[in-house]
Amino acid sequence: MQGEPRRTARVGLVMGSDSDWPVMKAAWDQLHALGIEAELAVASAHRTPERAMTWARTAAERGLRVIIAAAGGAAHLPGVMAAWTTLPVIGVPIAASLEGLDALLSIAQMPPGVPVAAVGINGARNAALLAAEILALSDPELAGRLHELRRRQADQVAEREQRLLQTVEHSPEGERP
Repeated sequence: MQGEPRRTARVGLVMGSDSDWPVMKAAWDQLHALGIEAELAVASAHRTPERAMTWARTAAERGLRVIIAAAGGAAHLPGVMAAWTTLPVIGVPIAASLEGLDALLSIAQMPPGVPVAAVGINGARNAALLAAEILALSDPELAGRLHELRRRQADQVAEREQRLLQTVEHSPEGERP
């Protein structure tokens, strides 16, 4: 629309295959819940290496500030992204084989000089939150939204504790934990 500022993505979500989307959707949803625009791409480190290289090399030019890369198996995509950009790269190991341990180790064991942050297996939501924390270093409004999210999470824990305590108080003696 004319007169509205053009929204630009600050986080890039890149997957080796569209089969990674069911895991990565959690990152997409979390970023959008925090008001962070994201760019989505499928670029395989092995099947489309030139596309992966070009996507990573031009990420900063497109306004991206953080990349979240998902991969299973040998999990080369996060490392390939990190090799072609100096933007922070967060790797999401996908549980495609060996329950995701192979992917986690591939991402966490990058050679010196090419860092990739690694979240837990299938940890796309945490990858989005880490990306948001990185962006919040220079975005006070986003920092406020993250603080509010943490407050709501703490409130939810307190509410769950109260429900548990009420359940225990009203349960027969033999059923108490």
